[in-house]
Amino acid sequence: MIKKGWLALVSTALVGTLFLAACGQTKSQQASNKQELNVATTAEMATLNTVKYSDTSSLEALQNTFEGLYRFNTKSKPVLAGAQSVKVSADKKTYTFTLRKDAKWSNGDPVVASDYVYAWRNMVDPKQASPNSQRFLPIKNGLKTATGELPVDQLGVKALSKYQLEVQLEAPISYLPELLTGAPFYPQDQKFVEKTGSAYGTSAAKTVFNGPFVVKNWTGTNLKWNYVKNKDYWDKKAVSLKQVNVQVVKDTSTAAKLYQTGKLDYTALSTDYIRQYKSTPGYHTKSIPLIGYMAFNVHRPDTANVHFRKAIAQAYDKQLLVKKVLHAGSPLNGIVPANFAFNSQTDTDYRKDAGDMLTYNLKAARKQWALAKKELGKDKLSVEILTSDTTESKQVGEYLQSQLEANLKGLTVTVRSIPLKSRLQATTNYDFDIVYGTWQPDYADPVNFISDGGQYHLDDDYHNANYRNLLNQAATTYATDTNKRWATLIKAEKQLIKDDAFTAPVYQGAMAYLLKDKVHGLNISPYGTMLFYRDVTIK
Repeated sequence: MIKKGWLALVSTALVGTLFLAACGQTKSQQASNKQELNVATTAEMATLNTVKYSDTSSLEALQNTFEGLYRFNTKSKPVLAGAQSVKVSADKKTYTFTLRKDAKWSNGDPVVASDYVYAWRNMVDPKQASPNSQRFLPIKNGLKTATGELPVDQLGVKALSKYQLEVQLEAPISYLPELLTGAPFYPQDQKFVEKTGSAYGTSAAKTVFNGPFVVKNWTGTNLKWNYVKNKDYWDKKAVSLKQVNVQVVKDTSTAAKLYQTGKLDYTALSTDYIRQYKSTPGYHTKSIPLIGYMAFNVHRPDTANVHFRKAIAQAYDKQLLVKKVLHAGSPLNGIVPANFAFNSQTDTDYRKDAGDMLTYNLKAARKQWALAKKELGKDKLSVEILTSDTTESKQVGEYLQSQLEANLKGLTVTVRSIPLKSRLQATTNYDFDIVYGTWQPDYADPVNFISDGGQYHLDDDYHNANYRNLLNQAATTYATDTNKRWATLIKAEKQLIKDDAFTAPVYQGAMAYLLKDKVHGLNISPYGTMLFYRDVTIK
């Protein structure tokens, strides 16, 4: 999803990642000996540019082929990676990182402090229109540089020397290591990027990598590519896997059958197959902080109307959706999911503290619907829901279509399902009325959803002064006061979701998958469905 402000991830909640492959007993044994996997993903990759990505296929590729100051270890805890040490100032607002001198790009260039400065400044440069610029709000002048109020060289990042990097924060935060594991904070080889120009990241040949793997054979449009062990990776001795062969397979039934016949070692299960394969050996399920939601194009008269948005947001039965269509997950009545972020003082779940924002409520929905029709001067309205063309996304879109048409008299809904890459571009170009997508967080704090959450064009189109002021207070005035910061974030979410219905929450996801016993060390992101291959061994 490309929204000027956050990763909008888009693919699907339960379907979407990879399928490890082998082809029969003999080939499977050969794959084990070679430490080579064949996998599938449900959606095409859009980019290898860390500044431009906004989909889960691209993010998964980036997280396996790039590395920042920190990475997740096998216990899903952040550990130093591109940096070998860090010093923190007494006020906890300045971090000085010493980079590894043995870290290299895949073209042999050293990874230096200026590569981080270059990449981070690109991230907040309004000219780049990065969908993830809001991730830099905790960094000093992150908001002012992203909005163009200050030049990008005023962002709180500085190369003190070739291998020393200084990062300044607006205020102390407890989740900085988790934040810095994310793809927006990866470096870029400045010399290579400037030489490549606008073509950077559009294909494997136009990208260089500093992570455990490199991407090979991706032309920018094809549906097959490879992750190959990076011979220049500083910790290559810790990487057993030699190669991962990836292909796009959107039909989950095909993947499930391949798993049963021993030709796949891993497959995520979409909603249609959870019940069918629940008793299959290797079945696993995991509640995840992935959200499904609808976003509105506020540049079109109907969807710009707040009463229209509130009517839409309260006119579909979320419980019925998760029970009859998704077969997993739970209803979501706010932008922040449950069991994700907890108050460090009280240990209470943020979602429990914040309560419900927008629930399924036909009486309230129809009242808002009447107000919308009156203000718009129409008795009949038509709207289109844009989704990706994966099975699950289409099913959710069709369910929402059915519910909205049945519950709001005079409303006609059509569903347009297109390939993910096309959907991302359509969203960027405002070629939609309502878009359905999913999103996964990058660190365990409510602000990750409230100031991002995959909400398309949030920076560009949502200018509520109260919301912006509350976010600023949470980041500065109350940065070290846990309870006041918590209460302030709840007010910001209420403004965004309950009062203005800028986004309509739909459900919180759960991940179901099948995994062969011979696959060891396959790690799943603590914040969603992305897989990490760095520690995989085939035995």
